[in-house]
Amino acid sequence: MKETKEFVCIACPVGCNLNVEIDGDEITVTGNNCKNGLAYGREEATNPKRIVPSTVVLEGGKLKRLPVKTNDAVPKGMIFDVMKEIDRVRVKAPVKLGDIIINDVCGTGVDVVATKSIDEIDY
Repeated sequence: MKETKEFVCIACPVGCNLNVEIDGDEITVTGNNCKNGLAYGREEATNPKRIVPSTVVLEGGKLKRLPVKTNDAVPKGMIFDVMKEIDRVRVKAPVKLGDIIINDVCGTGVDVVATKSIDEIDY
């Protein structure tokens, strides 16, 4: 049985309208203007993934929250589990851009990293 899905490609700034047809193990992508769209269409139709941005509690810092994100995309179906794990974290300042805040979040092989350097409060 054939299944057809439509997506707007986000692999590059063009934003092609993709049509993905799935027929058993065969996946056909049309509407893409580059090879990135071909790969994006296949992945989005079979195993969609997303980068997850958020914040964590920051103690002793010049800000109260530290912005973080996953350093790679995680399966879309795991976003809520990843967010629950992120919500449990408390970090002490100072923190540097790129510091690993959570290693291998939810067993995905993806780390949660700081997206900003924040110094500790000077008293």
